[in-house]
Amino acid sequence: MITARDLGVRFGEHWLFRELSFEVGSGECVALTGDNGAGKSTILRCAHGEQEATEGELLVNGAVPDERQETFRAGMSVLFDDSALFDHLTPRQHLDLVGVDLDPDLPDNPAYTLSTGQRRRLLLLGAVHRQHSVLLLDEPERALDGTGRKWLAGLIAEAKAAGSAVLLASHDPLLVERVADRVVDLG
Repeated sequence: MITARDLGVRFGEHWLFRELSFEVGSGECVALTGDNGAGKSTILRCAHGEQEATEGELLVNGAVPDERQETFRAGMSVLFDDSALFDHLTPRQHLDLVGVDLDPDLPDNPAYTLSTGQRRRLLLLGAVHRQHSVLLLDEPERALDGTGRKWLAGLIAEAKAAGSAVLLASHDPLLVERVADRVVDLG
């Protein structure tokens, strides 16, 4: 579902990474690991079609990623590190907005009153339960405590069991160990 062949991204004269190849099939999770600035988020943005690679090829569901195309967006669910909520909507309204029909135990107050961890859980619920074949997660463990990270591992396992191809950027070795079928270390 995701195929990268000899992928490289350069900013000015600096290569962030080069000759990177990997595949993520249906029901699999590939974790991108490495230091800050190694290119994990950049790879996710390339897979989402927001950024073009300098060299190589990246295909998602057999096509060049283009987040401007409705058919491409329809098969994709994304949680980037900078994803945000609408502060005045309730959690249930957020889930309705992304087409998620869940009835979790959610507060009925506006999102701006939620803790950072509760906000992150709500974003994750929306991303994982939204209809998709490809799931891109950028440091989804951010702002989650130990219990939240176990919950997150369960969510990712659900997505894999449903046939999603999951590409995950993470700094959490325990999460990676729990959910990843393969690891691409950007060192």
